[in-house]
Amino acid sequence: MSTGIAITVFVVAYLFIATERIPKTAAALGGAAIVLALGVVGSEDAFYSHDTGIDWDVVFLLLGMMIIVGILRRTGVFEYTAIWAAKRAKGSPLRIMILLVLITAVASAFLDNVTTVLLIAPVTLLVCERLDIKPIPFLIAEVLASNIGGAATLIGDPPNIIIGSRAGLTFNDFLVHMTPIVLIELAVFTLVLPWLFRGSFAVDPDKAAGVMELNEREAIQDTRLLVKCGLVLAAVFTAFIGHSVFHIEPSVVALLGAGVLVLISGSRPKDYLASVEWETLLFFAGLFIMVGALVKTGVIGELAGLAADATGGDALTAVMLILVVSAVLSGIIDNIPYVATMSPIVLELAGDIGNPVHSEALWWSLALGADFGGNLTAVGASANVVVLGIAMRAGTPISFWEFTRKGAVITAITIAIAAPYLWLRYFVLA
Repeated sequence: MSTGIAITVFVVAYLFIATERIPKTAAALGGAAIVLALGVVGSEDAFYSHDTGIDWDVVFLLLGMMIIVGILRRTGVFEYTAIWAAKRAKGSPLRIMILLVLITAVASAFLDNVTTVLLIAPVTLLVCERLDIKPIPFLIAEVLASNIGGAATLIGDPPNIIIGSRAGLTFNDFLVHMTPIVLIELAVFTLVLPWLFRGSFAVDPDKAAGVMELNEREAIQDTRLLVKCGLVLAAVFTAFIGHSVFHIEPSVVALLGAGVLVLISGSRPKDYLASVEWETLLFFAGLFIMVGALVKTGVIGELAGLAADATGGDALTAVMLILVVSAVLSGIIDNIPYVATMSPIVLELAGDIGNPVHSEALWWSLALGADFGGNLTAVGASANVVVLGIAMRAGTPISFWEFTRKGAVITAITIAIAAPYLWLRYFVLA
């Protein structure tokens, strides 16, 4: 009975989210309320369980970074970066997109992709406002790039942190095994941008000329506050990168950074809380509870187990199946809870494979499938949801299907490239 309720509620809520018949936050919270009210999950499951509850690390990481970005916005640094990028690209929308995409991908590898899009999205909105062009294609391109670039390192994408912990893989392991394929994927992604977003690069020559005449230095409004923000962000990013040394969770780092910046900046609550995407945070809470109901009732575990059983003990089949299944399921249910559920299955499967190179390939297959699969739909990765929330607040909403049409194409391309990479590197050349 509980299993049927969990599946029905998730499917109905997902349909509402996909069709946008009601706001996605209302659909997620409504679904969460139903599974709680009907006893499918209890308060212990929803609020305290590591396996079935809300991932508070994700929620508070977002909250902390949103507060930091809100204070940083007052310095004018986003306007500065917007003008700088537009001038370097000589006012060409395509060149601006490529530049912002590359910045996003590289930054996502060394920060986490959610933090990166929180920093890049305001810049993008300002550039597009200056050029009087639609920001939606640029925002979609950046979030797709963030999910690709974030796959390169241990800290770039939350699923990688889970995989690294379960499999005992280090930061350097991810650099050696994931970065090469990410560089290839990023090059291909950049090449397909003109085709993927064709028709989005027309600009008024007068607008472009006007941007070239702007002085970016005049955009900085508060130098002292900018210095304070820079120091706090440097400390936050150092703690992110040094996670294996400091052993402080990114969510704690973000909250500490936000707290320190609020104190030293003298900001008023209405100044920094206004930048918090409350709807996005509540959407995540509802989504985590609904997915937690699927985890508790064994639905996700059953699906993952069936995928593992279907390999028949063949390592290459297992790698390819995990890659494809991970891409599809991560795009549907968010890659964080999916990887958290799938990791024990992969750990068990890897233990049954004698060749250590082949067994490790299972983990890289899971990472690639989950990270790239996050681009499949608008709810496939945390960064996707955050960007949609920012776009909504900016008055340029991105629909579920508008994102998914582009994301599905990029997911298909990236997985098609990842498959031969895994085969060649771990089975042919190994």
